[in-house]
Amino acid sequence: MKRVGILGGSFNPAHGGHRRVAMAALDRLGLDEVWLMVSPQNPLKGTAGMAPLADRLASARAVARHPRIKARALEVDLGTRYAVDTARALVRRFPGHRFIWLMGEDNLVELHRWRDWRGFARTVAIAVFARPGYGGAARTAPAMAWLRRWRHGARDWARWNPPAILFVDMRLDPRSASAIRRTRPDWAQT
Repeated sequence: MKRVGILGGSFNPAHGGHRRVAMAALDRLGLDEVWLMVSPQNPLKGTAGMAPLADRLASARAVARHPRIKARALEVDLGTRYAVDTARALVRRFPGHRFIWLMGEDNLVELHRWRDWRGFARTVAIAVFARPGYGGAARTAPAMAWLRRWRHGARDWARWNPPAILFVDMRLDPRSASAIRRTRPDWAQT
């Protein structure tokens, strides 16, 4: 069974922090691959300032720089928009794969706002990575009140059926796409 981490996001633009998470996931979760899933449009974010998908996908491919990290527009390929639908479609389409969703603590804080987030958590395991300023809020997030009972260790995640959540400890990375856009608003044209 191939173990694959899904690191979804806008990647507007992709940066070294995304690569650090992907590399840490390969190592600490014993993954065969990490797929950088470039979202056509996050349903919880506005479209203002969003670069075209082709530019964001190209930036993710440039950041990947590893044979086991693949940048893909999975939601376009699958015809999905919401994480719950994407996770279910991946499980159906790739029966020989075991998926784990990789997210930052900032996403865990918002998870309860995702469409059918409990259904999502029942479909794939979730690995949460540190983000500056979100540690306490992530551990007390509304979704954690429900997910807490399914918290596991990083190395044994594949033995558990979802729901399963784990926290991956790593040094905080201050890089963010919004900070890059503030200093280089024309990043997609360069």
